[in-house]
Parts: sequence; structure tokens; C-alpha cells
Amino acid sequence: MASNVKVTFLGTSAQIPTVKRNHTGILLNYNEESILIDCGEGIQRQFRIAKLNPGKITKILITHIHGDHVFGLPGLLSTLNFSEYSKTLEIYGPKGSKRFLEELLDLAGVKRKFKIIVKEVSGKFFETKDFELYAEVMKHGIPTNAYSFIIKDKLRFDKGKLKKLKIPEGKHLSEIKNGKTISYNGKKYKIKDLTYVEKGKKVSFVLDTLNNDKIYKFVKDSDLFICESSFDSEKEEEAKEKMHMTSFQSGQIAKKAKVRKLILTHISQRYEHRLDDLLKDAKKNFKDVIVAKDFDVFEI
Repeated sequence: MASNVKVTFLGTSAQIPTVKRNHTGILLNYNEESILIDCGEGIQRQFRIAKLNPGKITKILITHIHGDHVFGLPGLLSTLNFSEYSKTLEIYGPKGSKRFLEELLDLAGVKRKFKIIVKEVSGKFFETKDFELYAEVMKHGIPTNAYSFIIKDKLRFDKGKLKKLKIPEGKHLSEIKNGKTISYNGKKYKIKDLTYVEKGKKVSFVLDTLNNDKIYKFVKDSDLFICESSFDSEKEEEAKEKMHMTSFQSGQIAKKAKVRKLILTHISQRYEHRLDDLLKDAKKNFKDVIVAKDFDVFEI
């Protein structure tokens, strides 16, 4: 069976944090990968409260360089220095990220005791035999990326069929995965006779952007579609002016993109005591929707 993807919300606020919501930070765990999406101020304390170890981080994906998404980086990297972090830390972001991060860390006096690689990315920018990472350019007034984490489909042997045909598992089956026909006890078997396709998984992150046509294509068929919801539909004009989205628009995209679950985040302090306004707004278009809270965990 495939390993689960775990998504932990370390911060769900918009630009101004609240008593209950920290600045943006989302941690995705899959096998040995621990990928942090954005690194808002206070993220280290959120790791502590969630009983998570920042020393396990393998990659950081920055959506854009507004303070509520990146001001936690100097402190986090400084702590990794003190913790004798020994991995090569990969940081990915939109155009302009490399220069900004270099200057930010220099100003903060963060020493480089471990290797940091910063890359400005779009399209498919990372791949292993198991998963891929994609970036898509969004619209927010400054260079901004959305991201998708995609586990690839896997070809699996059908143990039920093997048992029925009395074919033991072993190296003699390896050739069939390369599309070759195999023989066993005088009978020939093709790939379709003994295998099935285990569908992969997809998690998409769209934070801080004006509603645009690229989004639904990018997040299509996501198991989890994590989307900003800075405004409700009554403030659509303000959302457009500030290059953000409404929860109503998030629901529209979720429906059109045929995602399985929509999770709203980047919640403005104005909605702290009326989250149902955002929820109802999104549910006008899409039913399976949740407004994320700090420390919520989702597994797929």
C-alpha cells in the first residue's frame, strides 16, 4: 500500500495574526520528505506546540516574499544552525526569491553552517521515482507561485489474482512490469493479467492570488485543494483590488477542477468570530469544504 500524505497547518492567518491563528505555514510529510510551504513569523513556536521537529525539514516552498509568508525564515534557519542540521536544505520560490533570501539572511546575520540551495522555479521542478513537485505563476502584484505535490500512479501486483493462478511472488515477476510477457508453468501472462494501477495522490496549495483561469487547470483532480480565503463574496471588489480571492471563488474553482476536498486558509482577522460566513460562501458551489485552524491535520 502507498504511504499516506500528512498535511499539518502550522499557521492559517492572513497578514495580521490573531490569538488563535499564526502567520502562514503548512507542513507536508510523505515518507522521508518533510516539506514546509511558506514560513511566516512565529513558525518555530508552532512546530513546538505541534510536537514536530523542524530538523526534519527537507524542502521549503515559498509562494511569495510578503512578510507574513517569509519572516519566519531567519529564525528557523538560525535554529537549524544551532541544532547541527546536516542536510542540504532546498528552498524554492518565484522569480526574485534568491536575491531576497540572500539579503534577508545577511541582514539577519544568519550563518551558513549547512548547505542551502535556493532556486526560482516554475513548471515541474523536482521529481523522484515516487513523486513530483510543480509550480504555477499566480497574480498577486509581485512574483507568486502556487504549488502541487503529486504522487505518481504505481503499478501493483494483484495478490488475489496471483493466489488464484497459483503464481508465487518473486523476481520472476519483475519483467512483467517492463511490459514483457512472462511464462509460468507453461502459461503466458501479460501485464494486464496480473497487475492493477494504484492511483496516485495530489495536494495543491494556492495562497495569495487574484482569481485567474490558471488555477483550476493547475489544481485539477486534487485530493486536497488548499486555497486562500481572505474575503467573502460581499467583499469581492476589495478582494480584486488587493489581488486576493473570495471563499465563493474558491468553491467555484473546487467544483470546476473536480477536487475531492477544499480547505480554506489565510483567514482574515475580520472573520475570526464568523467563520461560517466563509464556509457558507464556499458551499454555495462545493460541499466538501473546511475552514482550517492552526494545528489541523489531514491525511490522504
